[in-house]
Amino acid sequence: MASQSPVVTPTAPASPLGQPIAIAVLAAVAAALAMLWLLGDLAIAAGALATGLIVAGGIASAVRFARQAPATEAVIDWSVARALAAASPDALAVTDRSGRLVCANDAYEALFGEFPTPPNLAVGDAGIAALGAAGRAAWRDGSASAPGLTGEAGQIDVSVTRAGDDMLVWRFAADPAKASGSDLAEAIAGATGDRLAAAGIMTVLVTPEGRVRAANRVFRLRAMGHEEAAIDGRDFARFLVTDGAGRIRFEREGDDAVPLRLVEVPLLDGDGAPILIALLDEEGGAIAAPVVGGSAASQIHALVSLLPFGLALVGRDGRLVHMNDAFVQAVGVKVAAPPLYPGDIVVREDKAPLADAIRRFGGGAQHSADMTVRLADRPDEAIALTLTGARGLGDAAVLIGLKDSGEEGKLKRQVAQATKMQAVGQLAGGVAHDFNNILTAIIGHCDLMLMRHTPGDSDYDDIQQVRINSNRAASLTRQLLAFSRQQTLRPQVLQLPDIISEVSNLLKRLLGETVALEVRHGRSLGSVRADPGQLEQVVVNLAVNARDAMLAANPSGGGTVTIETLAISASQVRQMDDEVLPVGDYSALRISDTGTGIPADVLPKIWEPFFTTKEVGKGTGLGLSTVYGIIKQSGGYIFAESPPGGGAVFTIFLPVHAAAPAAKPAPLAARPKADTWGTGLVLLVEDEDMVRAVAERALVRQGYTVIAAENGEAALELLETCERPDLLISDVVMPSMDGPTMVRHVRERYPDLPILFMSGYAEEQLRKSIDLDNVAFLPKPFSVQQLAEAARDVLAAK
Repeated sequence: MASQSPVVTPTAPASPLGQPIAIAVLAAVAAALAMLWLLGDLAIAAGALATGLIVAGGIASAVRFARQAPATEAVIDWSVARALAAASPDALAVTDRSGRLVCANDAYEALFGEFPTPPNLAVGDAGIAALGAAGRAAWRDGSASAPGLTGEAGQIDVSVTRAGDDMLVWRFAADPAKASGSDLAEAIAGATGDRLAAAGIMTVLVTPEGRVRAANRVFRLRAMGHEEAAIDGRDFARFLVTDGAGRIRFEREGDDAVPLRLVEVPLLDGDGAPILIALLDEEGGAIAAPVVGGSAASQIHALVSLLPFGLALVGRDGRLVHMNDAFVQAVGVKVAAPPLYPGDIVVREDKAPLADAIRRFGGGAQHSADMTVRLADRPDEAIALTLTGARGLGDAAVLIGLKDSGEEGKLKRQVAQATKMQAVGQLAGGVAHDFNNILTAIIGHCDLMLMRHTPGDSDYDDIQQVRINSNRAASLTRQLLAFSRQQTLRPQVLQLPDIISEVSNLLKRLLGETVALEVRHGRSLGSVRADPGQLEQVVVNLAVNARDAMLAANPSGGGTVTIETLAISASQVRQMDDEVLPVGDYSALRISDTGTGIPADVLPKIWEPFFTTKEVGKGTGLGLSTVYGIIKQSGGYIFAESPPGGGAVFTIFLPVHAAAPAAKPAPLAARPKADTWGTGLVLLVEDEDMVRAVAERALVRQGYTVIAAENGEAALELLETCERPDLLISDVVMPSMDGPTMVRHVRERYPDLPILFMSGYAEEQLRKSIDLDNVAFLPKPFSVQQLAEAARDVLAAK
């Protein structure tokens, strides 16, 4: 949806959203806004937002990073939100704790003419006071509302919800009755109403006050004498008369006219929602309108079939009487074997509640009710149903309507999945950071012990085994960082065929002799900008997964893994009409296999970390999560499909990079690894005691004089009493005062002091805060050798 205008319009140019906000809060607000536009429910969106923040808050250092690290620009995928906002009638705005407007959508600008900051809107003095009170109540209680305000656009209902500790989300619904029924009014007055008129079915949309909002041509002809007569706003009751027997007729047709059957169809929710009324000629009348199938029941079925909403009619015996096409497609009804009862389309646990509800409404219950069920064919997908007692609909006793059907339900599931992945990604990043500190201490102590033991000692092999397993754990944390899109990437401008060529020989060995590898390259592929090593990992992970899946289905071997590269133009993307993939030019990578495919109930879960279908002990469940994180961090998109009768297909879209490939830098002269001995005074600042102890011992063994501090403030106090250090080594995220803030104070006194930052977070996540001159970066976990080499290189570059 790149051609559409952005959903969120920043009101301050300082950052992509108008001000620097911590990553976790910004990502959570983005997810909440997307759910707001999609669901129209502030309470649900706020709940999802709070859940994401609580999960991220479960890791102490992750919270510390979110609160204390300088704001870092977050890369957020807004494409889903763009697609959703195009259909949203509500105006949305976000303000921060200081009352400033952070962002607002186009509907907000259209409603108020510009971007005023709530509560100072054009709603009168009383309205401004009500908005101010609602805002204060939302800060205190989490949510508040100010219904019935009067503005230039008419009556406005306002809902306010607190998002985390720093945001208020304002939602303005102007004339909700008109907004909810506008699409239905257009359908009744347009082509849908014409099709109903051709079948002799008179339809009219009436407000709760009894005023006509829209009517089809046959109603206008019978009620007013002309198909094109203006009828909007007229009193519906004035067109009808009732005789002594209670029969209803059109007033203008007189007492001899055909009696009418009036059927009320409650399609929309809310007290102010309009009501759809269908009028049918009673059978046996003197003046017969065109009849479909020769009976009123047939006319009712025709009415239900033509409406663009998922509807089903249930008889008094609980059997399905009729389902329209929208219902069949949304629920996935098999035409060859249609269900007999509504319970046949839901999972076993939902059969009894649904049957009880149908029995209750079929017995005469007057009000409608909503319930959520899960489909038998798609048990992981919940759909919302509206059940209403049907009177005057022939054999039908209950009307079932789908509240979220078709593409709307698909978009809801996509946003829910994106929100869940965002929350789990924040958790994974925090876990990886803490784990990196622990691994740094373990690996460092192993290195120090190995310096005192030689091969052949009784403890040497045990220490070496601990170190090997620690490095395996470090690899696991890198996968977590890849999933959470917080790993350090080294992007280059490259061609996908070159990556495939370099990894092909490795793949042939990994796939084995029983699995064939086919490689096909398209023409005119554009360059992409990505980390070649990470792309190779993506290809290897997907190919190995395909091999394992085929061998699991056929242990004797066989099958083919196919890797294709192809160019996808913007026009082809536009024809795909995908809500997630923005229109543009892409170089695509497709990896498919000839296995049995991915089951429908497993497909939505494959990107989740630690989810695996392999046997216990044969997979971590991080392979596809890592792939997902690498592709998203590289600015691309990945989709998984499992066509019926075929294997799994993974398609990766990477945006074409327009700039010319940069010249490769000349390789640096290799230094002897053993040449790590140094001299000089090193100031070491690290808040984790175990990491500080290992680093201090390692540097002292290399010949340095080390003074250590547990945080930034303690380091500044040491500098007041000691001589000028030759090197400052510091952690980035620390309590009281973080590393970058401390370095800025130190640089005021020693402008040319070399700095070596170390952190368990990725360099990209910290790049904005550590963007200083003469600064190097060492990622955790590191070994004693790597620390010594990094210190040597920084001092040598002075």
